[in-house]
Amino acid sequence: MKKRYLIGALSGIATAAVVTKLLSRPRDVDWERNRAIVFHAGHSRFAEVDGVRVHYQEAGPSGRAPIILIHGFASSTLVWSKVFLELAAKGFRVIAADLLGYGYSAKPRDFDYTIGAQARMVDRLVDKLGLDRAIIVGSSYGGAIAATIALDYPERVERLVLVGAVTNNEPTKYLLMRLFGSPLIGDILSPLLIGSRLLLKRRMKRVYDRHSWVLDDQRIEARHQPLRTAAVQRAIIRTVRRWDADRIHRQAHMITQPTLVLWGDNDAETPLRFGEQLHDAIRDSRLIVFRDCGHLPHEEFPQAFTEVVFDFCSREIAAEDSRVPLEE
Repeated sequence: MKKRYLIGALSGIATAAVVTKLLSRPRDVDWERNRAIVFHAGHSRFAEVDGVRVHYQEAGPSGRAPIILIHGFASSTLVWSKVFLELAAKGFRVIAADLLGYGYSAKPRDFDYTIGAQARMVDRLVDKLGLDRAIIVGSSYGGAIAATIALDYPERVERLVLVGAVTNNEPTKYLLMRLFGSPLIGDILSPLLIGSRLLLKRRMKRVYDRHSWVLDDQRIEARHQPLRTAAVQRAIIRTVRRWDADRIHRQAHMITQPTLVLWGDNDAETPLRFGEQLHDAIRDSRLIVFRDCGHLPHEEFPQAFTEVVFDFCSREIAAEDSRVPLEE
């Protein structure tokens, strides 16, 4: 009997702790309070797109070729911070946007949080900025969005760069993703996991392969702050539950724009075989594989990444496979 009471008391304490944690979450991330930890905050801008506020960063000459950088799942403009100014220095007009639900963009409750809806938002943002065509670069889940833009708004895409792109629904089979997608239990436990700084560090070590040293305290803090908020956690859960990337695998052969496929050979999130399938499906595409690299070559090898993208976007190159060596 005493044991039963003890278990009941412990369960009650645990439940109270979870409820307290959920109720004490910040509603949304505060730009003014956090701008000091935002990388390249001086380049941040805000635009109203379809009635909601979108945060983006812009650098480089306004009259030069525009390049749009689209981040991945549960991320933000932060992932482009190592190549953002470097691409601008190469002569591009660089625009990196926070997708709706992430970073410092709005997190509307009634937004669809699908790949198609995010692609439409990026298209509207490009239009809002007065651009007709742009080079579209997408990383991971952002790669699925970039490919969708190429399929649904082909007149918008001058060239396409897909970096460790999501092309199917395989990521939803991971344990955490299954939990996020679980009704009720996922609603209760997912925010606790998403907001965990310790779990974030462990997960990013997997993403960065052997280069987790790029995760200094400032980068961890900048990434963690939005993940603590109820609005971002809601967006992540809805994104997982409306995840449908199989279309990219099915229709990649319909992409006609000049396409560069970039991958890390040790990518544990989207294995290299998916990049090879993309390369085979997209006619005249070029595949470049970064050796000893994980899921984010633009963070692990920013100099080589910048040079490869610059070469691809500034001149015609023959379709061929390459493997980029480790940077000196």
